[in-house]
Amino acid sequence: MFRKTILARAGSDRATLYDEITGKIIAELEAGRVPWVQPWGTAAAKAPLAVPRNAATGRQYSGINILILWGAVIALGYPGQSWLTFRQALALGGNVRKGEHGTTVVYADRFVPDDEKKRALETGEDAQAIPFLKRFTLFNTAQCENLPDDVAAVTPPPPPSLIEPRVEALIQATGIDFRIGGNRAFYVPAQDYVRVPPPQAYFEPINWHRTALHELGHATGHASRLRRDLAAGFGTRKYAFEELVAEITAAFCCASLGIVPTVRHADYIGSWLEVLREDNRAVVRAASQASKAAEWLLGFLPANVRPIPATTSRDEEAA
Repeated sequence: MFRKTILARAGSDRATLYDEITGKIIAELEAGRVPWVQPWGTAAAKAPLAVPRNAATGRQYSGINILILWGAVIALGYPGQSWLTFRQALALGGNVRKGEHGTTVVYADRFVPDDEKKRALETGEDAQAIPFLKRFTLFNTAQCENLPDDVAAVTPPPPPSLIEPRVEALIQATGIDFRIGGNRAFYVPAQDYVRVPPPQAYFEPINWHRTALHELGHATGHASRLRRDLAAGFGTRKYAFEELVAEITAAFCCASLGIVPTVRHADYIGSWLEVLREDNRAVVRAASQASKAAEWLLGFLPANVRPIPATTSRDEEAA
């Protein structure tokens, strides 16, 4: 009975969190905004383009937490992408300002209740771990005071001259068959190659980089790499889900590389909404898989320009 109660409570908490997260994403999409393509560099966004990181450890957040924290930065106009827990701010000699409200992010893990350990010993079976999803609260460093100067400082975005060569080097280093030409961008799983029109075909050439990273995101799902299901046909839910993974992968890579694209791929909003309305865990799973894809791609950057590794995330275990 105790185990059933724990399972029911954990399941209820998880469902509520999934509903909350998915509801926010759906609301943004219904308003015509793509929450992983933020208006960086405009009057609407004071913060530089970056993947949110923990100011105390320097580690980047991953998965759905990136989207949650980006949303908070845009909605509340924070000047930076650095975050701390209440206790971390104190440990650094600072504090959260009185009256400030934090941003809730999630952490997934598993535990084995004592009665389950006992049952396993009595029966000789393996103990069954129970998954749970935990909330915790972060504060932007702009919500804190008395922090050390190096923690409170906002890191400026990298100069544009460093962006394009790094993307070119990244493409070559992955070993993926990457072809430039034609008038359409796509990835062919059966033959494992990417084709993207030349940069001059884009009204704003910076968007070529995002398209290239989107198609490379698809290629990470190949059986020789991260082994995602790429067999679904156009118009299916699985196809729309894979487009969601590739789109978020491109957004995460762009943030890590300091690329500020403008294209939004709005044509997919309708299919994404169908997926999210049908499955409240879809966006969490997509963001988790996108983090893995982005980490795989960015792992090919030279060590001297490689972004800080993402914090090990257990979002995927809760999905």
